[in-house]
Amino acid sequence: MMKKSGILRRHHGNDTLEEGTFLDLGSMGFEEEGGVGVKSTIRLAEILRYDDLRAASKLAYQGDIVIVDYTSIANDQNTMRRLSIDLKNVAKDVGGDVAGIAKNLVALTPAGVRIDRQKIRSSLS
Repeated sequence: MMKKSGILRRHHGNDTLEEGTFLDLGSMGFEEEGGVGVKSTIRLAEILRYDDLRAASKLAYQGDIVIVDYTSIANDQNTMRRLSIDLKNVAKDVGGDVAGIAKNLVALTPAGVRIDRQKIRSSLS
């Protein structure tokens, strides 16, 4: 028999767990979960056409950090120009920031979150 402590005792009540028994952590709920104290969520938005930007913008207005994947429209220069202008305007509206973070990814952040544009490089190089 294994002695249980802390989390196991709080969620299962008794002090022992049979050896060889598996515990389903996915079914356990914790007091810290449930959104208490959570101010924003990181979301991934895939832009397949220009109109998809509306949903991504709405998330930013709600205070979420949005990673925008624009791979599908990357070759359309006019759409990319409009997308860029609109993302900058949304960032300005919410008091946040917008910056490219990878080849076809842009991060859009809400107020109070800034994007550091310097890459962290290994000192072993």
